Amino acid sequence: MRFSLSSAGLQEWNGDVLAVGLPQGDVDATATVLEQRFAGITEALKQQEFKGKPGDQLVITPLGGGPQRLVVLGLGESDGIDAERLRGAAARAAKAAIGCEGSLGLHLPWAGTDATEAARICAEAVRLCLYKDQRFRKEPDPRRIPEALELIDLSPAAESGFAAVNATCAGVELARELVAAPPNVVTPAALADTAAGIAKDHGLELKVLERSDCEAKGMGAFLAVSQGSDLPPKFIHLIYRPEGEVKRRIALVGKGLTFDSGGYNLKVGAAQIDMMKFDMGGSAAVIGAMRSIAELKPAGVEVHMVVASCENMVNGSAVHPGDIVTAANGMTIEINNTDAEGRLTLADALLYACEQKPDAVVDLATLTGACVIALGDEMAGLWSNNDDLAEALDAAAQTGGEGLWRMPLQQSYRDGLKSLLADMKNTGPRPGGSITAALFLKEFVAKDTAWAHIDIAGPVWSDKGKGVNPAGATGYGVRTLVNWVLAQS
Repeated sequence: MRFSLSSAGLQEWNGDVLAVGLPQGDVDATATVLEQRFAGITEALKQQEFKGKPGDQLVITPLGGGPQRLVVLGLGESDGIDAERLRGAAARAAKAAIGCEGSLGLHLPWAGTDATEAARICAEAVRLCLYKDQRFRKEPDPRRIPEALELIDLSPAAESGFAAVNATCAGVELARELVAAPPNVVTPAALADTAAGIAKDHGLELKVLERSDCEAKGMGAFLAVSQGSDLPPKFIHLIYRPEGEVKRRIALVGKGLTFDSGGYNLKVGAAQIDMMKFDMGGSAAVIGAMRSIAELKPAGVEVHMVVASCENMVNGSAVHPGDIVTAANGMTIEINNTDAEGRLTLADALLYACEQKPDAVVDLATLTGACVIALGDEMAGLWSNNDDLAEALDAAAQTGGEGLWRMPLQQSYRDGLKSLLADMKNTGPRPGGSITAALFLKEFVAKDTAWAHIDIAGPVWSDKGKGVNPAGATGYGVRTLVNWVLAQS
């Protein structure tokens, strides 16, 4: 999608769809300005009882000459037009423009906003909310959507805000496609092929460990999960190396369960077994982020992406409840629930990631239903052993408009993972389940390594769609990771 700043003002802009945001209290003044060009707009706003409230919206078409469609958006109180309101307004404008091709002009109250950030926020919102996945339809619905966004009356200094937008959004869209695709399409091999495509297109390094390679490295926890599936596991290591000096080395680890039946602790009732294609949402996020990072080429930061991918299936070879397995560091784990399989794959993935000697490790996983109960479907949970890392990730999430909330890493809850026979169990008591899951993962992170775990079980999918996310896969996590990496370059 093309992004630009319009040199024409509100009166002169002559594209296809014009969207104007009106705060409460400013409706009459702005309507008077619009009336000079669009006769009758003041009366139309009065008839619709348009007050400028956040839910107010008026669409007028055709207008006869000039834009094909005028969209007037309510923005709420005039004070504090923050990033979230800009993002929401841009998304609403884009949705209202569906059905028109050409250009979308957006005029919002820019005063008091950072022009560069405003440009980035609006451009991301427009592109992301216009996404629609029609890959699996026999006859895709014809779509007419804007091809260009022009921001009206925004400072020329804002141009730089567009620089990373298309690359970042391409990563989000890749993650959405991976999560949304059915498990007979996105298999462990398909994830490895996707990583290979990124490596080929952008000059990254790729290592794919097969089952025998993982056996040689002692990855008993990861392989235990994979042993019930006919599909071979794939352990994927994708590397971005910057030109010049490496000042920081980081690792992004994603949970890669392309389908999760629950194993012998089979998912039943409200466990959404039909939706367990999204249990690889963490791997989709880190793969999407790597696609964006590869294009943006941040300086000074070396990035390692690690995904231990497999299916969790049931057959005569599947792991049993009560089995004891051994991770690559020699730690033994009693499997008291085969549906807590993601943390087993992540255990060996985190150990491998730490072997790369990173300055920081961040893992993303659709790990626990408990996190969804705690935070709902708009927020991911964050656990970390390092305050600076946690603060940096929170800032990156806020920049990208992705909800993130730090949760306690309560060490006393570690007792709930004690086993009578092995070094630990893979699940603890029901209360605090997302916390004990994070504590389990912490056991496999090198002692002095800054680490953060992000549980994305809630925001990985949106049933109805909201804001910049259409219904379905959201691509959650890509913007946060990309913003975090760029901030370190």
